Amino acid sequence: MPAPTGGGSVTETTAPRRTPLHDVHVSAGGRLVEFAGWSMPVQYEGVLAEHTAVRTRAGLFDVSHMGQAAIRGPGALQFLQRVTCNDVSRLAPGRAHYNALTTPGGAFVDDLLVYMLGPGDYLVVLNAANTPKDLAWLGKHAGGFHVEVVDDSDRWALLALQGPRAADILRPLTDAEVSTLRYYGFVRASVRGAECIVARTGYTGEDGFELFVSPEAAAAVWEALMQAGASHGLVPAGLAARDTLRLEARMALYGNDIDETTSVLEADLGWIVKLDKGEFVGREILDRQRREGVTRKLIGFEMTGRSIARHGHAAFRGDERVGIVTSGSYAPWLKKSIGLAYLPAGMWKPGTPFDVDIRGRRESAAVVATPFYKRSR
Repeated sequence: MPAPTGGGSVTETTAPRRTPLHDVHVSAGGRLVEFAGWSMPVQYEGVLAEHTAVRTRAGLFDVSHMGQAAIRGPGALQFLQRVTCNDVSRLAPGRAHYNALTTPGGAFVDDLLVYMLGPGDYLVVLNAANTPKDLAWLGKHAGGFHVEVVDDSDRWALLALQGPRAADILRPLTDAEVSTLRYYGFVRASVRGAECIVARTGYTGEDGFELFVSPEAAAAVWEALMQAGASHGLVPAGLAARDTLRLEARMALYGNDIDETTSVLEADLGWIVKLDKGEFVGREILDRQRREGVTRKLIGFEMTGRSIARHGHAAFRGDERVGIVTSGSYAPWLKKSIGLAYLPAGMWKPGTPFDVDIRGRRESAAVVATPFYKRSR
C-alpha cells in the first residue's frame, strides 16, 4: 500500500491527535493509522475504489491534520517575499498560489499554499509533520518586518471535495458561485449554515474544492456534503488514495520527493522560482543553478514490467548507481506502475532506459513525460 500524504510518515506512538472528524471516520468504517502524529483514515472501501471514484465522480477527504499560519501586519507581503521563492506580490485578495519556504541552499523548508485574504493578511497552509518546524522558521525570520506570525492550526478543520462532480455536489449547499470560481481562487461563503473559506484547490489532479471550516462545524458540513453527494456517487476517501491520485498528477510529496536536501530547481519546480522579484532566502543558489543548470532532476518513469518501484529503491544505468526513487506505486487509473526519481543530467529525455533495484532484482524502467495523468477540461 502506498504511503499516505501530507508531509510525514506512518509511525508508532501511543497518543496520536484526533481531527474533529475522528468519530465520523470510525462510524463510516475508516481504517485509521497514525500519520504525522495524527489518527487519520488511510482508506474506507479500498484504495482502488476510492481512487476511481475521485477520477470519475467525487471523493471527500479529511485533511484537517494540515497546519495553518496567519501572517498579518503592514510588513506581511515583504516578509513572505523574503522567505518564499514565488512572487507573493502577484496575489490579489481571493487568490492563492503554490510556493515554498526555501533554505539558504535553495532547498525546501516546506512546500505550501499562500492565500491572500486581504492587504497585509495572508493564510499559509503547511504540511502536517512540518508545522512546528515551519512556524519556528517563520518566527526566526520575522524580526524587523512588522509582521505577526500566528499558529492558526486549531482554528480550522480542512475538508477536500475532489472530482468531476464536486461543483455539482457543493453548489446546492452554499451561497457562493462555486462553478465560476477560478482555479486557485477562493471565497468566504456559507456552506449549510457554516461560515467557510471555499477554495478551488486540491492535491488529486482533479477539479475540486478545499473547505476551511471551524472544528465545531466540521462534522455537520461533512455529513451535508455526503448527503448531497449520494446521488452523484460521492465516497469518503483516505490518505492512501490521495497518494496515488497526487502521484498520477505528478504532485510532489514533502519527505519523499522534496526536502531540505533537494533544491526547487532539482525538483523540476522552477515555475515557482521568481528571481526577478528581489532578494529572498536561497536566491543566490537558485540563480546560479538556473544559469549553470542542475546536475540532477526529479523525473517521471514507468516500469516496463509489472514490478512496482517504491520510495528508496536505487536506480542504475548498467552497473552504476545513478539515482534514487522518491515515489512509486501502481497507478489505478492508468493501470501501470509509475514513479518519480532523481536522475543525473543526460538521463532526462523521455524514453531513456534505466533499471530499478527491487529487493535485489534489477527491473527495467523508462523515463516518461509528466504529469502522468492530466484531466480533460
